[in-house]
Amino acid sequence: MKQTEALEIMKMGHNVFLTGEPGTGKTYVLTKYIEFLQKKDVPLGITASTGIAATHIDGVTIDSWSGLGIRDDISPSDIENLKQKYHLRQRLQKTKVLIIDEISMISGKRLDMINKILKSMRNNDNAFGGMQVILSGDLFQLPPVTKNRNDIDFIFTSKAWQELDLRICYLTVPFRQKDKKLLDVLSAIRENKVDANVVDILKNTLTQPFEKRIIPAKLYTHNIDVDGINNQELDKLSDESREFYMQVLGEEKLAEALKRTCLAPEILRLKKNAVVMFVRNNYEQGYVNGTMGKVMGFNHNGDPVIELYSGKKVTVVPTHWTIMDRDKIIAQLTQLPLRLAWAITVHKSQGMTLDAAELDLSKSFLLGMGYVALSRVRSLSGLRLLGFNDMALRVNPLISTIDHDLRELSSETAKNLQKMNLINKWMKRRKFMYKLTS
Repeated sequence: MKQTEALEIMKMGHNVFLTGEPGTGKTYVLTKYIEFLQKKDVPLGITASTGIAATHIDGVTIDSWSGLGIRDDISPSDIENLKQKYHLRQRLQKTKVLIIDEISMISGKRLDMINKILKSMRNNDNAFGGMQVILSGDLFQLPPVTKNRNDIDFIFTSKAWQELDLRICYLTVPFRQKDKKLLDVLSAIRENKVDANVVDILKNTLTQPFEKRIIPAKLYTHNIDVDGINNQELDKLSDESREFYMQVLGEEKLAEALKRTCLAPEILRLKKNAVVMFVRNNYEQGYVNGTMGKVMGFNHNGDPVIELYSGKKVTVVPTHWTIMDRDKIIAQLTQLPLRLAWAITVHKSQGMTLDAAELDLSKSFLLGMGYVALSRVRSLSGLRLLGFNDMALRVNPLISTIDHDLRELSSETAKNLQKMNLINKWMKRRKFMYKLTS
């Protein structure tokens, strides 16, 4: 399915599961739909499964937004207690459209709990209390955290998934990767069809040379102290460091939550020749979340000048991470959209597009972990694989089967959309917009 078709289906009021391979533009489509609704002043719930994912779309975690919090179960008395929270009740009752990004990390049980809260809060037995729901994500990305790694409670097993009657919008045009060989490798892993040819292609990157001006990001499978590595590398540089302090506005608890999940640090130390990574998208300036470069110096205002690996030079100014309540800012961080990037974790790399990366997947311990890491890079020429184990090249076979079904359902949805005439499409959009704005 094309991005424009997915947007059209959303604007008709359907509940949607927006999915597709990494780099096909899921976040771009979400952003466009959010902008469309905000211009119409539609009350929105902009959320994601994790704090890091939420900052990419200026949202909050679904657990925080819904009032579910860290509970493992939700009882009738819990829901009655939530109803006593005036601001929570008002937010959930007013919301017309709920967006949940990086849905792969939410378990079926948690989705059912959120569904139960919304039905009760809104006094409406329809799925999620009758609001439009847009789920987005790739089921091959990191799965829900469970005690038993072999028994994962995937979102599609939930009652809520069935109730939503989702239209599947499977994006298929890759924008991140144009390298056919890499796309073939990723498809083989995705379909659990890794053969000797795929292994040979990956082994050929073991001694991959990079251009002298390119220093690849090092991705780690385990949660080692990457900040320590980055600071050690920074200290090796002889130039004087400059510090950039994050500015914080708004509700203290929300601001603190943003701080914990925002990939830009509270105090950013930079020096000439420091390796950095952008942590926001700015298509006009020519960088996205994960674009890497090197600090060339600082301009007369003290702003860092970054040379991207493409050779382009960008002067970086502070940007905002914001939580909105309709048209009101309730929390905001302001900082340079940069972090030191000698090292990052696979977990924090999710959602990024990396120009060059050095991966050691020899200690992969989750199905799909290698796929997440490999799908961050644009091409095989930007990859140096130091090692990999059998786990790194495998994905959950159940997800491979479900993925095939999702592709077929998306194809059916696209065909039905193409059969509709312009008048019927216009009438459906108009009827939905009247419902949202009345």
